[in-house]
Amino acid sequence: MLFAIDIGNTNIVLGCLQDGEIKCVAAMSTDDAMTDCEYAVRIKAILDMKGIDCRGFDGVALSSVVPPVTRDVCSAVKMLTGIDALIVGAGVKTGLDIRIDDPAQLGSDLVVGAVAALNRWKPPLIIIDMGTATTFSAIDKKGSFLGGAIMPGLRLSLDSLFLGTSKLPRVSIEAPKKAIGRSSEESMRSGGIFGTADMIDGMIDRFCDELGEKATVIATGGNMESIIRHCRHDIIYDGELILRGLAIIWEKNRK
Repeated sequence: MLFAIDIGNTNIVLGCLQDGEIKCVAAMSTDDAMTDCEYAVRIKAILDMKGIDCRGFDGVALSSVVPPVTRDVCSAVKMLTGIDALIVGAGVKTGLDIRIDDPAQLGSDLVVGAVAALNRWKPPLIIIDMGTATTFSAIDKKGSFLGGAIMPGLRLSLDSLFLGTSKLPRVSIEAPKKAIGRSSEESMRSGGIFGTADMIDGMIDRFCDELGEKATVIATGGNMESIIRHCRHDIIYDGELILRGLAIIWEKNRK
């Protein structure tokens, strides 16, 4: 069984996969103030709750966009499983043809998501990952990673209005009945949900124009499901895309 870990700025997603199939998924908050021992306690509690034996893993694969947390989580996992994690980064075989100016700058989460998408869908592809940041990745018909776009995520955008103004409230990520809000809260939720959906539709159009053809659009991330239903483009949602990609990369690199 593979223990797959995706460390994001807000959450850490834990996945257990057997023969490429996801057996269980759990999430916990990312906290760069925690020690490796504290992470070990939390991870063990989650695995125990799921009925997973910490010593029953054949390997560990990890993707991270938070370097300070990577070290502590890897140490915690070593304590629990006795296994050194495969960390997606330089020197790891992915099979992905990266065509950006400096491949070293590409986040491991984008690499893993692209590997997973190419394994399941025929390119060209547009991959959208909505987390703390919302990212777009473009893959051409030859399967090459061309680049993408990065913007603030939905929760971050809404919270910036709350924190940066005197009167605007903190609102939930929930669509109002109409785009024309009748209150500050409705107006913020309209801008957040409908505005994000229209932004996604517009970026898909721009990406397809530059790719020169229509692309299959894949989406992942915790907030994406609440947005897709308001988009005009057909978008395939896969909430476990990163975990699947980690399993593929682990198989490519296992001895």
